[in-house]
Amino acid sequence: MDGGPRVPEQRRPDSGATAAAEAGTEAEAGTVAEPQGLRFGVLGPVRAWHGEEALNMGSPQQRALLAALLLREGRTATAAELIDALWGAEPPSQALAALRTYASRLRKVLDPGVLVSESGGYAVRVPGDGALDLATAQDLAAAAEKARSTGDLGRARELLNRALGLWDGEPLAGVPGPYAQTQRVRLEEWRLGLLESRLDMDLEQGCHAEAVSELTALTAAHPLRERLRELLMLALYRSGRQAEALAVYADTRRLLAEELGVDPRPGLRELQQRILRADPALAEPSAPVVEPAVVRLRPAQLPASVPDFTGRNAFVSELSEVLSAASEAEGRVMAVSALAGIGGVGKTTLAVHVAHRARSAFPDGQLYVDLQGTGPRPAEPETVLGSFLRALGTADSALPDSLQERAALYRSALDGRRVLVLLDNAKDAAQVRPLLPGTEGCAALVTSRVRMVDLAGAHLVDLDVMSPDEALTLFTKIVGEERVAAERKAALDVVAACGFLPLAIRIAASRLAARRTWTVSVLAAKLADERRRLDELQAGDLAVKATFELGYGQLEPAQARAFRLLGLADGPDISLAAAAAALDLPVEDTEDLLESLVDTSLLESAAPGRYRLHDLVRLYARACAERDEQPPSEREAATSRLLDFYLATAAGVYAIERPGDRLVDHLEPTEYPGLVFDDRHGARDWLYTEAVCLLSCVRQSTRPDRLRRAVDLLWAVIDLAESGANSKEYEATGAAVRAAAQAHGDQRAEARALVTLANGHHMSGRFELADQEAAEAVRLAETADDPLPQCWASNMLGVIALYQSRHTAGERHLTRAIDSFRSAGDRPGEASALCNLSRIRLAMGRTESAVTLAQQGTYMYDDMGHALKGANGRYALGLALTQSGQHALAAERLQEALGVFRDSRQRLWEGMTLFRLAEVDLAVRRLAQAATKAESALALLRGIGGEWRRGNVLTALGRALLGIGQSGRAQVCWQEALTIFEALNAPEADEVRALLGPLSVA
Repeated sequence: MDGGPRVPEQRRPDSGATAAAEAGTEAEAGTVAEPQGLRFGVLGPVRAWHGEEALNMGSPQQRALLAALLLREGRTATAAELIDALWGAEPPSQALAALRTYASRLRKVLDPGVLVSESGGYAVRVPGDGALDLATAQDLAAAAEKARSTGDLGRARELLNRALGLWDGEPLAGVPGPYAQTQRVRLEEWRLGLLESRLDMDLEQGCHAEAVSELTALTAAHPLRERLRELLMLALYRSGRQAEALAVYADTRRLLAEELGVDPRPGLRELQQRILRADPALAEPSAPVVEPAVVRLRPAQLPASVPDFTGRNAFVSELSEVLSAASEAEGRVMAVSALAGIGGVGKTTLAVHVAHRARSAFPDGQLYVDLQGTGPRPAEPETVLGSFLRALGTADSALPDSLQERAALYRSALDGRRVLVLLDNAKDAAQVRPLLPGTEGCAALVTSRVRMVDLAGAHLVDLDVMSPDEALTLFTKIVGEERVAAERKAALDVVAACGFLPLAIRIAASRLAARRTWTVSVLAAKLADERRRLDELQAGDLAVKATFELGYGQLEPAQARAFRLLGLADGPDISLAAAAAALDLPVEDTEDLLESLVDTSLLESAAPGRYRLHDLVRLYARACAERDEQPPSEREAATSRLLDFYLATAAGVYAIERPGDRLVDHLEPTEYPGLVFDDRHGARDWLYTEAVCLLSCVRQSTRPDRLRRAVDLLWAVIDLAESGANSKEYEATGAAVRAAAQAHGDQRAEARALVTLANGHHMSGRFELADQEAAEAVRLAETADDPLPQCWASNMLGVIALYQSRHTAGERHLTRAIDSFRSAGDRPGEASALCNLSRIRLAMGRTESAVTLAQQGTYMYDDMGHALKGANGRYALGLALTQSGQHALAAERLQEALGVFRDSRQRLWEGMTLFRLAEVDLAVRRLAQAATKAESALALLRGIGGEWRRGNVLTALGRALLGIGQSGRAQVCWQEALTIFEALNAPEADEVRALLGPLSVA
């Protein structure tokens, strides 16, 4: 049989694809039902089940007979054909009798009518759909091909993965005979073909980094399969690893010459040349993608258009015409319209309304982002590009690091698509330029408080206040025709008092609509009290403040207080519980107040239980607090309560993650309570959800009366530094509080700040800086008589000395740390220092001592129920066991650690543990597995952990690649590692030079 395996004719009445698949049934949908009756498996050992009960298929020859009949597609096989299948050219003398015996035994095990005798031979009637794993696999593969032909790559990949998942080891495993051997080869070839198809689609959908790991292992297992090599080259090139991609070609050429005496096929040679030329087309999918017959997933990120949008007809027509020209004109690069105006003039509302009207002209989707250009921290273009690329289908692992690379990938992703991009609240043209599409058919709408005259090619629109008629129409839509018609003069007075600014009108009208007992005249009279401020509405930002003043003046006293105090908190948003702390109110009362503020449009509901102030509203709220909050000390009390809430909650989270750790006993006391969690998962979710708010609160709390609590809060959330998700922000915050402590002369606070800062730099691989900070922390802590930073900093000095190969000094630091932790009664700290001392002893060649120390530390962690730090103990123990030659135990401990690190979102340690598991695989010569794990480690450590760690992983990856015959690629990895180690003046450079030596000679 040619091509992929066919399934029995009894369940395939049509030639080619099944009738079920043609009709779009379960197989095509990927929901093949699990039969409850008899079913068979040949994609692994030959087996049969009745429901969940495994049936005994007897001897290997008996299973060989069953396999031969299952693979005959339901046709009758003569006795001669079956004898040839089981025994080949030299059957035993009693072959026919033996064949009949096997058939008789099978018939007794199977359901009646399944194995039948006819025309001097036998046949198996497979009972129905899904009864044979091979048939199910082919149905899924056919459905995948159909999905791919329509462009639905995600669906096709899912179906192929399900088909490949049906393999359970070697097909027809353990079945003797020449027929079974032929079928084994054919089935394995088909499986590899399916794998190649799925990997090809992986690359088309941007999953390059993930594919590298899998392809590395596959090329090791099938070194002569050129298609796999070609896919690996493409995946490496698209991952920014051009030298490795070219090395794969060199390895392939050498291997083919040595093994087969041939050159690589033309397709592989052409790919090499295209990589050498940096062919831009290589950044595109490897095969043309056919447009899907069904609607494909596309971004639809536009905010909702307001239902009472009013006026602006000239602007709507003008902008719609520009967008229409962009979608219809051939050869036009793109269209950019930039709307400028004062805050509150309705730029966003107009842009969103126009964007919704134009949606049909941009069938490939709409992207939206608030660039926060009016706030203290405008959105970084690279962060926005990451969000846009994810929305366009790019995997996280495929996102480049630099702004330039992300912008280039973004433009490539938009090529050939018609997408509308709405960039709201931009700071300036520099922030906008990287976010603009670069191809025809796309368009961008930009809103900003400044005119973007330096945005080349942009269609500029200056948005002014509403006309009196438009303003009155908007007011009427919100308040109601009947109430306005009865008091038209008063309504005109209201919109005039609002300066005809849409946001001010909306706030005033919403307040009136919510109070049915008020008349329009009552509202007009209230606004008249502030008419002295109306002239300010014509001057820049003062117009925004005056507009907000109108809404603020309508608030009840409790609402106004909540508005003022919420504006004092930094951070992008605030949780309901944190807001309750700032306001010193029960959660239920706080929620009622905040929801009422949402109704006035002064506050936004970011998500259930979370609220945010627009950046301009926040500025105004703070001005109100400065002006109106009485007594003034209440402002400080509110932010102090918020700091207390965060510190108390973070301390509880820390205690759950690290039972018995004495840090919680040495933190600054708090007066306001925090949240209490029942389990570590809920606690950890809170920590990562609140990460940005926590760090913002620390940075905001550097006054002398709050500084120590701020530093302790940063220490209590130290997991944020180790996760990789918030490492840079954590380090920046540590630097800020350290500077504040120095300015205030608070040595205790400075010592603790240095501990957090040193830890952040240690995690980022900046060991010299971390070493200096930790040493200074010890000195300051001794002066301040604060024992805990002394313990932690000594422990860290020992770890850094290990990385710098200063083993004697490291042993001295860690011995001191152990004594200090014991004196403080800090058992988790003692366990940490023991595990670190284990690694020092390991580096000194004292393997037995290293194993003992790591076991002691791990036992202590386990005794305290310390899951996360217990994983660190298992990590250290795994290293010691690896070096002592106990590789199976080492792998067990490291796998246990890996599971905890993944569950705890510790990306750095997850990557390092995979690296250590790769070292175990290297030690026992599981080279392909080692390469796969090292590749996964590299992907996880991207952007975190520092270059020294990356260099070590590259070294291990090179060893694995050399072992699987990819010496050229190994050389590239080692060259990169050598560059890293030489730049760091690290001793590991000598080891890498030694590895490169033989390859350089060759």
